[in-house]
Amino acid sequence: MRYIDVRSDTVTQPTQAMRDAMLNAVVGDDVYDEDPTVKELERKAAELTGKEAALFVPSGTFGNQLALFTHCKRGEEVILGDDCHIVVHEVGASSVIAGVQLRTVPSIRGVIDPCEVKSRIRNGEEDIHYPSTGLVCVENAHSNGRVIPLEVMKKIYEAAHEKSVPVHLDGARLFNASEYLKVSPAEITAYTDSVMFCLSKGLCAPVGSILASTKSFITSAKKKRKLMGGGLRQAGFLAAAGIVAIDSMRGELRKDHENARFMADRLSELKNISVNSEDVHINMVFFKINSSVNPSEVVEYFLTNGIKINPPENGVYRFVTNYWVNREDVNFIVDTLSSFLSDRG
Repeated sequence: MRYIDVRSDTVTQPTQAMRDAMLNAVVGDDVYDEDPTVKELERKAAELTGKEAALFVPSGTFGNQLALFTHCKRGEEVILGDDCHIVVHEVGASSVIAGVQLRTVPSIRGVIDPCEVKSRIRNGEEDIHYPSTGLVCVENAHSNGRVIPLEVMKKIYEAAHEKSVPVHLDGARLFNASEYLKVSPAEITAYTDSVMFCLSKGLCAPVGSILASTKSFITSAKKKRKLMGGGLRQAGFLAAAGIVAIDSMRGELRKDHENARFMADRLSELKNISVNSEDVHINMVFFKINSSVNPSEVVEYFLTNGIKINPPENGVYRFVTNYWVNREDVNFIVDTLSSFLSDRG
């Protein structure tokens, strides 16, 4: 049975072109720096982001945590938004791996105030009670579905650099942000010292992310990747799918965005549904059901009708469009929710 899956854009199956590329990939031992397909992916990724070098890593969380581990000394602090992915959805890994403290800044729908960032940087402080600030992190596109304006990123970058603090971008959905802003990925990453982006979010690659920065940073990160257990052997089989992802799949994201906006419009027509329409910048639709329903019953009803969804988080549901969800599927999803609500009066 084929399920329509809107839990995330990580659930996508690889395309046939990816499967063919994986089957025919020329591989070597990447720990020995001998995998030509991994090298080609890293070269393309560095060029795409305007950075000197790049590193293939197993996942987005791995890439973000590797960035913190490489940028920071143990005991330093990282300044970032209080609702960003690194804080909310990365299992507290920063305290375990990098040994850093997270110092959060209030986020208004994903946007943090550059002045707040600047005021919290504690480099050069003589007070023995204060940790030093080792890094500032931003997220774009944000995991709340919104895209952060370039002007905000520029001001944060300038504020951090004024105090000699680097900036890391959690760009898990960098290409969604690029599509929304109608700029190249490099125009976004220009305001960062390092960037992580995912190949398995929206682009259909089965596994993997990229960390990009300067050559010296990536050299250091590569050793720390090994320490973290991320030294893969014949990783070219996975990298081959990643090459197809960045060469051929970025242009498909526009359809995902259009389908998400269509879904938001249709959901808004339903009684007792409140859609965060202003937050539909990319491929995510957030909404609430304003009637007394059991979330587990909602999930089960959808599954019975061939649709996979996640339960709500803090009362908010999230549907994510992706390459394998078409306009007909969107209509069926909305009609299914309408039927569920009708059945319950």
